[in-house]
Order: sequence, then structure tokens, then C-alpha cells
Amino acid sequence: MMVIVKIGESLGTNYRGELITAAYELGVAHPPGYPLFTLLAKLVIGLFPFGSIAYRVNLLCGLLGAAAASLLYYTVFRLSGSYAGGILAAGVFSFSRLTWQWSITAEVFSLNNLFVGLLMALTVHFEEAATAKERSKISKVGAFCCGLSLCNQHTIVLYVLCIVLWVLLQLFKGKELSFGHLLKLGLCFLAGLLPYLYLPASSYLHRARWTWGDQTTFQGFLTHFLREEYGTFSLAKSEAGSSMREMLLSQVTHMKTELSFTVPALAIVAWLRTAMQAKQEKSSMIWLFTGMLCIYSLFFAWRANLDITKPLFMGVVERFWMQSNAVAAVLAGLGLASLVSVGNTVLENSRVLQCVEWLSAAALVTSQIYANYSICDQSRNYVVDKFARNLLSSMPPDAIILLRGDLPGNSLRYLHYCEGMRPDVTLVDQEMMTYEWYLPKMAKHLPGISFPGRRWNPVEGILPDGTLTFNLHHFLKVNKHKEAFACIGLNEGDSTWRKSYSLWPWGSCDKLVSSVTVFNPGEWIHLTRSIYNWTEDYGRFDPSSWEAVANEEMWQARMKTAFFIFDLAETASVSADIKSQLYTFAYNSYKEIINSHKNHPVNWHKNYAIACERMLRLHKVDVDPEVLLSETVKHFLLYTEKAEDDPQRADILQAAKHLKKELQGLRKMNKDRKRLAV
Repeated sequence: MMVIVKIGESLGTNYRGELITAAYELGVAHPPGYPLFTLLAKLVIGLFPFGSIAYRVNLLCGLLGAAAASLLYYTVFRLSGSYAGGILAAGVFSFSRLTWQWSITAEVFSLNNLFVGLLMALTVHFEEAATAKERSKISKVGAFCCGLSLCNQHTIVLYVLCIVLWVLLQLFKGKELSFGHLLKLGLCFLAGLLPYLYLPASSYLHRARWTWGDQTTFQGFLTHFLREEYGTFSLAKSEAGSSMREMLLSQVTHMKTELSFTVPALAIVAWLRTAMQAKQEKSSMIWLFTGMLCIYSLFFAWRANLDITKPLFMGVVERFWMQSNAVAAVLAGLGLASLVSVGNTVLENSRVLQCVEWLSAAALVTSQIYANYSICDQSRNYVVDKFARNLLSSMPPDAIILLRGDLPGNSLRYLHYCEGMRPDVTLVDQEMMTYEWYLPKMAKHLPGISFPGRRWNPVEGILPDGTLTFNLHHFLKVNKHKEAFACIGLNEGDSTWRKSYSLWPWGSCDKLVSSVTVFNPGEWIHLTRSIYNWTEDYGRFDPSSWEAVANEEMWQARMKTAFFIFDLAETASVSADIKSQLYTFAYNSYKEIINSHKNHPVNWHKNYAIACERMLRLHKVDVDPEVLLSETVKHFLLYTEKAEDDPQRADILQAAKHLKKELQGLRKMNKDRKRLAV
């Protein structure tokens, strides 16, 4: 219950908005589709009469997380008979920062945790079965659950393989593995995969306003199932990731941080006790779980092709370590029970040991709750929700929003389709337009938008399969009756829009404006100055979170118009008088923004310092050159203090040193003038 009461009302970040939208619309989520989660979420959206749509799916995930904890408890208790060991396993895992955070938001990880616990519990139940009939029944249920688990997150396939091989070996050793029984197990496994029929069914019905892929053909289904658009058995496509060694070391460090040093230590105790007593009852379970943990960790470290030195990518990778943390927690619970068992053979006072066992479990679980309660409180987390609402609210009527990236794409889709916000605007995904399935599937759900072909491609023409392609310039031309905005940025591969259009800053987004339109800097500053109502403090979120990304985007949006005007002054072929006006507008805008916010992005210091330096070179009579020099030196130095990784830092320090000498000379000259005037 403690987990569930901290659930937030808003959508959250990354894929959460997309998963909720897919469930609400009965569409297909991103590869591999997550049909089981989609169907469960749709059921909950329809059954629960309270809260926002996001809250209902968040609540489902909280309940799944609670069920996963109970299964970990059951696994430890059945293997060891220790209530305290079970509480330890369930508590340290469930109340770790990572598990807690991802169990109270709409994501597939809590369901995956549930299946990890369920498969381990069924394996223990199989080991305890007294008769061949009972083992046959449990193995069939287990085969079905193995198939069902693969209808969610595919990383569990490594656990499934380990358990399936172990169960088949046990049946073979007991001479209980006939061809008929093997066939029945196969059929049960395939029955578990039945939710995947939802993908072609949804694609065929073609009713969802948001969906991913075309699964009406076998090749389309296979592409989605194998995640070919992301890279099969990889986290991302064409990413240069950290080494396997770095990944494993980070996982070990992460485990000690997330579960405390005591948990891996107790897991080692369980291994040592099992190794010393090879004939111990149920010892094969500990070795099986250990093998699952090792195989998964090694395989994931090999295939997780993301650079974990980047906080956001680290946040993506660490979510998949929950699967190994669950097994480590179970082994820790068994380790605690082993210590008590050894103690009972040495000491006669078992009551004292029982008290110590309970106190140890309670202390570890309590420390987890104390350390992570405030961090995992999502009841007031509306950051991404506010980000998306600000973006949508800023748009003029009937606008086209060209989406790019997970953050704006998934958050805006949720508000637009699920909450019904701004039904007049049209959301068009830039990346998806490059996929052959997107327009055939989605064009009919984008009324009022004309597509001059079947697929977006920088080079217009007809592909070998007969598909007519179009570029961005052509798309904008046939939709010139609507205002178009890029959120966030445009696809770098297609620069054809530059023939007739310019990008003008519009908060975090950019407006595509005809090149013949004259830019009025004063008017544009006034128009975009208060485009958003953003009150979040800068730098208050974990750098690995999507909340931090949303906050950064909104803060940088404040400076975007000033930066655009300054860049125009630097690059545009205009008269000296116009250039001077542009520099002045940029300087005044920078100054206003810097003075309005004490804590702000570090690059603002550098931008403002350069703007001051340019104003100084204009020799304008209405601006004190001493003030300009002082501000330039001050903000260059502030920038170098905070941006230690900037490759130009040494050059900036050198420039600041030179300007400081210039400032000292100017001050001395001003003093001499005053002395002579007296």
C-alpha cells in the first residue's frame, strides 16, 4: 500500500505516454508490441471509474509490483521456511529506488517483475512436488506462464530458457519426459503466446489513432516481434555503447547502491552454504537462480549498446537491472535463512536468533523505505505533463506539429488522444513518416493534412517497390494553409525545407515560416517572451530522468529567441545598422533573462558574455563600456567555473584574462579623467 499511495496522476515520461495511448486507442505499442500489458491497461482504463487515464494505468502497475513482491516472499519462504527471509527479499527489492519508481508509473517493468517472481515460485513448487502427476501439472502451468511472460518484456527469455532446460532435465532424470508430454508442454507454451494475436487484429481493424507498425503480414509481424527497427537483441540501433566490462562493473556498483551492500553479501552466504553442503535439500534451486542471474547479467552487458557515461542512457540501462536484482534479493533472503540455520546448530537459544533474524530483515527493509520514500514520491510529479500542456497550449489554432523524439512525441500524444486536449491541432511524427507503414496506417486519422506521397524521403521519386516519396519542402508546400511547427527540431537528413522556409524560435519548438516573411525582432521577442508558464527550479531533477530533460528544454526555451537574434546578427548578410540593431535586441533580451533568474543553465553565462563583448565593439553611446567589460569578464569566469568539460575552456579563460586587463585599463583611464575634471 505504501508503494501505491505515492502513485502520480500524470503520465510521466519516455514511453509511458505512448504505452497509455496505445492501450487507450487499442493500438500497437513500440516493438515488440507488449500485447499483454496493452490489454491489461485497456481493461483497467475501462473498469476503474476514478482518476485520470494515466493514474489508472499507474495504479495497475503498482498492483502488479505488489504482486511481484508477494511472489518473491513466497519463493524464499517455500525454499527456507523463513518468514523473515521472505520479508527481506520482498522488501529490499520492492522498496529499492529503481523498483519503487518503475512500479508506480505506466511501464512494462512491474509486469516483468511479476513474471520473474511467478516463474521462480512455480519452479520451487515444481521442485517440491511429491508425485509425477503433480509435476506434470505444474510443468504445464509453467510452460503457459513462460509463453505469457514473453508477451511482455523479451529480456525474460533468458530466465525462461534456464528454467525450461532445468525442468526438462528433472523430468528426464525422473523418466517422466515422454514425447506426448513434451508436445503438451509445447502447446501450453504456445497458448501463452496467444496475446500476440492482438497485434495483427489491431492492425487489421485499423481503428487506433496511434499505433506502431503493420502486423497484418507475417513479415510485418516478425519485424515488430524481433524489434528490427530498434535492433534485435540490442537496446538501440547503431549506438556505440560502453564496454561489457564497464557495464558489469556498473551493474555490481548499482546493486550495492540499490539493494545495500548487505544483500549481495547475504547472496554470497547462500552460495557458500550450498557449496559446502552439496547434498542439501533444494540446493539445485539456488544454483539455478545463480545461473539465471549470471547468464542474464553477462548477456545484457554484452548487448546493452548504450553509453552509460551519459546520465540519460544510464537511466535507460539501469531499468533492466531490476530483473537481476529480483533474483539477488531472493538469494539474499535465502542467505539470511542460512545464517540462522547455521546459528541454530551452534547455539541452543533459537529465540534470540529468531529475534536477530527479524530485526535484521526489518532494519534492511526500513532503511530502504527511509532512503527512497521522498525520492519515489510521484504524487506531485506533473513535470512532463506540464511540459506537454505548455507546448500544446502555445500552438495557434489548426496547427501542424511535426514531432521528433520520445519526450515531445509521447507526452503530446497522450494529452491529445487520451485527454482530448487541443483536438484542432494535428500531430505528425517525423521519424514515423520515414517508415513504409506509417502513412498507409495513419493518414486517415490525420484529417486536413495532405501527403504528396506514401513515404517521407529527402529524395523524391518512386522507390523500386512503387512507393511514391516526398520531401519536407513538398509536404509544407501542399499544407501551406496551416501553420507548421517542429517539436523538437527537424530531421537532419532532409534540408529541402531551406529552399522556401526558415525556422523561427517558438519556445522549445520552432515555427516554419516562409523565407519571404520579414523578421521583426522586437515583435518576436514580445510574442515569445511569456509563451510558457514554467515554474520548476533549474537543476532540481536527477540528470538521468526525463523530468530533467523536460525541465532543461523549458529553461533553454527562455533564451532561444535571444540566441536566434544574436545568431542572425552574426551570420545574416545585412547592413551595419541592421546588424547593430540585432545585437542590441539580443543583448537586451539576454540581460533581462539573466537578471530574472539567479539559478539557470550554465551556457547562459557564455551566451550573455559574448553578447556583451559584441555590444562593446559597437561603441554605442547609450551603454557604459565599463559595465559591458565587467559583465563580459564576470560571466566568462562564471561559465568556466561550472563548465569544466568545455574543450574551449582554456581559450575562454585566456580571453577573460585579456578582457580583465582591458577593464583595469579602462577603469584607470576613467579615474584619471575624473581627477582631471576636478
